[in-house]
Amino acid sequence: MEMHQVRYFLAVARVLNFTRAADDCNVTQPSLTRAIKQLEAELGGDLFRRERPAAQLTELGQRMHPLLKQCYEAATGARELASSFKSGEVGALRIALTHSVDLSLLIPHLEQIKRMFNRLEFRFLRGNAREVAEYLKKGEAELGIAAEISEDWNRLDTWPLFTENFQLVINRNHPLSARDKIDFGDLRAEQLLSRNYCEHAARLNSSLREHGLDVDRSHEIASERDLIELLEADIGVAVVPDTAPIPPTLKRAGVEGLDARRTVNLYGVAGRERTAVASTVMRMLRGTNWQQFIDRNGTP
Repeated sequence: MEMHQVRYFLAVARVLNFTRAADDCNVTQPSLTRAIKQLEAELGGDLFRRERPAAQLTELGQRMHPLLKQCYEAATGARELASSFKSGEVGALRIALTHSVDLSLLIPHLEQIKRMFNRLEFRFLRGNAREVAEYLKKGEAELGIAAEISEDWNRLDTWPLFTENFQLVINRNHPLSARDKIDFGDLRAEQLLSRNYCEHAARLNSSLREHGLDVDRSHEIASERDLIELLEADIGVAVVPDTAPIPPTLKRAGVEGLDARRTVNLYGVAGRERTAVASTVMRMLRGTNWQQFIDRNGTP
């Protein structure tokens, strides 16, 4: 079944006249009639009763009309969308982030890039490091952002964006919030909230154990939102990276002797063609002065 056959069928169904339909489609009547006969042969029956002065839809024609109309409109819409993408009128961005990377890192760049395209279509995917790697492998995401992907795949390109420290986050009403200095001895009696969804969690927990903290009895948290709500309820304390946003009800505090850092990377697939939006976002992310963002967020 060819789309021009469907277009000719819809034209005849609209005006119920082969000659007028041929004029509307800018083809000769024999060409239009031949195309419809080929369509009828494929569908196994007549679509029109050739009567004068007007053609009439047969029972098969009436049943096929809404289906062929939907098919034609879908094909036309697909062509128009493809043309818009090719001309740059429409942009698409498919990006995967691990649960420990906050979307606020992208917001300034998204605000900038939306002014470059008439219409943007975003798809944000979330997962752990392994899932982000799978999104990239399968082509479901063009770019990935994660603190660490251990996937040993030779087509995975990696560009370090920034390195940041971890700090303690506590409720502003917590007794420790008034302290100028906090050491590990102050934390041994505190209930820890563990961000086990963070790629750096195992390394961080190992460091905390070395300083005598009972990490194994900490509360395991599944998302940043849950973490913030528990901290606001003063149910525990947490160690989080500098770029993790916190509300005014919470406070960052440095811990003497805490040496924990992570590097957040941008990932892509080598040799795979990217959309104009993805290529632009990649250049923006790699050219950003991230230290300003880290200093603004990470100040206690």
